[in-house]
Amino acid sequence: MSSAFAALAEPTRRRILDLLLERPRPVGELVERLGLTQPGTSKHLRVLRDAGLVRARQDAQRRVYEVRLEPLAEVDAWLTPYRRAWSARLDALEQHLDAADRPGGG
Repeated sequence: MSSAFAALAEPTRRRILDLLLERPRPVGELVERLGLTQPGTSKHLRVLRDAGLVRARQDAQRRVYEVRLEPLAEVDAWLTPYRRAWSARLDALEQHLDAADRPGGG
């Protein structure tokens, strides 16, 4: 999982995953959408591939990349307790705001 976290730490790689979540894309399209050079985009894709977050398939003369969701399940599981803590804080804020809206409450 640490390689997934390292890969996700870079904003450009998160943007690549966002684009691939919409649909598989060839490298050329990613280059165009990201505004990076082909070698720069390929370096980011290599990191994502090494972390298991994307896979490539050959389609005639081009490589098409797609996101792999399985490694992200590990990240999601790690985030679960933090989501619960965040949710508890939002619930407390909601209760505080509700109390402030009641007559005599604020």
